[in-house]
Amino acid sequence: MATLKDVAKETGLTVSTVSRILNNRGYISQESRDKVHEAMKKLNYQPNEVARSLSKQTSNIIGVILPHIDHPFFSMLLNCLETAAYNHDYKLMLFNSLDRDEKEDEYMDMCKGARAAGIILCSGNVDAQRFGDLGVPLVTIETFLENGTASIECDNRQGGRLAAKYLSEKGCRNVVYLSGGYPVSMPADDRALGFEEFCRRKGMRVLMPEEDKDKGFYDRLDYYAYIEGILDRCPQLDGIFASSDVIAAQVIQVCGRRGIRIPEQIRLVGVDDSIIAGLTSPAITTIHQPIAEMAALAVESIVRAYNGEMVPSRTILPVNLVVRESA
Repeated sequence: MATLKDVAKETGLTVSTVSRILNNRGYISQESRDKVHEAMKKLNYQPNEVARSLSKQTSNIIGVILPHIDHPFFSMLLNCLETAAYNHDYKLMLFNSLDRDEKEDEYMDMCKGARAAGIILCSGNVDAQRFGDLGVPLVTIETFLENGTASIECDNRQGGRLAAKYLSEKGCRNVVYLSGGYPVSMPADDRALGFEEFCRRKGMRVLMPEEDKDKGFYDRLDYYAYIEGILDRCPQLDGIFASSDVIAAQVIQVCGRRGIRIPEQIRLVGVDDSIIAGLTSPAITTIHQPIAEMAALAVESIVRAYNGEMVPSRTILPVNLVVRESA
């Protein structure tokens, strides 16, 4: 593996000069810069970002802690975060916590050790005491932390209302909300509130099966038994609001095996507008979350806060209904 000394030898420059070019310190002629960049490409030299950060107080690294990288929502979010970070000349350091406190604590320490410019946290386990002394900007996505720098969320309650309104307009009278089985309170829980409020106001019979929640569903992304239990208990069901497109896709599979036609017998609305929504048959009508905008705001908040600028403590973005075939 090529080293800084190899680059210096290739260019005929001193190691200190090459280091100054890589760290953009002081005046260096364009000719010398071009020599270094050509040598780096020839030797396939990759600067050690962590080592470079040791000579400065921070690096151009943003730590990202996700609870579940298998979930399409978080996969989309990660892709958008990487794009937004690249546009600001930052890189991501990714951690998959599986919502375990000890892993999140370890990852926080690693971010501090790497002198990360900031941390983006997408987890439900947000104990303010654990994140009180980071010393760097902390931005949360779809969760809220009182002592965090900024929180980026979408209007989940409005999403619930939009789903209920659409099902109501399509003539549904017996509906159910299928949650993701997350074990702690999250802003996404407001979807259920908005959905139930609208349904009850319209005189619809609405089932909110809280007793069926099981974190194992969320960890495994396997909701088959949950869905089958609901269908067994509610033979008159004519509308379903699923709290993610993953759940909605599994509703389509379970109903297909049972000979239940969607949308002819049961109308179905999901959430996220992830890639999976357009791959099922029928394609899923869903609540679109502005994932790209949320990611861009999160990175921008890190950059602005790191530069000493004020950022809004809480931003809630609007959602909208995307009509496809399932409803």
